[in-house]
Amino acid sequence: MELGDSIDPEINKGVIQLCELLEENELTGIEEIVPTYRSLFLSFNPLIASFEEVAELVRQVLPEAKRKKSASRRLVRVPVAYGGEFGPDLTDVALIHGLSEEEVIGIHSEREYLVYMLGFTPGFPYMGKVHPSIATPRLESPRLKVPRGSVGIAEFQTGIYPTESPGGWRLIGRTPLVIFSPRRTPPFLFRPGDYVRFFPISQKQYEEMESVPNHYEVEILLRKDGPPIP
Repeated sequence: MELGDSIDPEINKGVIQLCELLEENELTGIEEIVPTYRSLFLSFNPLIASFEEVAELVRQVLPEAKRKKSASRRLVRVPVAYGGEFGPDLTDVALIHGLSEEEVIGIHSEREYLVYMLGFTPGFPYMGKVHPSIATPRLESPRLKVPRGSVGIAEFQTGIYPTESPGGWRLIGRTPLVIFSPRRTPPFLFRPGDYVRFFPISQKQYEEMESVPNHYEVEILLRKDGPPIP
């Protein structure tokens, strides 16, 4: 189901509200619901319900989704060690935009980011939008290995690599938080509709957090739903 054709907080809000409503109604035959930036993917069992039946169920729910009041959303604070070995592209991002590394860090950590969707690898949060002054294209040649917890920028998006994987985003820092753990319920730290705010930490703080099991109690606050800080 396509609700728009652009990266827009209001379009994504509609996607999340429809997703939540469908999950609450537990519609017969639907096995999985996956929200994206602007659309909603439904997987259904054709032995239980036909395409036409599922489509009709969704049509019945749509009016209620449009009337659904916005719920309070989670605000997750994420510690990040910026630059150096943790953010090998921070210097280049600063040079591209004529800024100091400290200015890039300040701009990146001064706003709240909406988690539009999870994808690419398990639990990878696609967030936005970064301030235009630090929006930077992907690398021309992706890295074969990006360390777990790396925080990157790709155009107006920012994200965190939950596991070691290939990737072409500009890496500006790294968080010691465990973003994805199959032993945790739920396994993902973030969910679509969350807001995220980064805050800088030192290399020593990073190492201390990473070395201790359950090293950091994630600070999760509730905030009234609305667009991220512009």
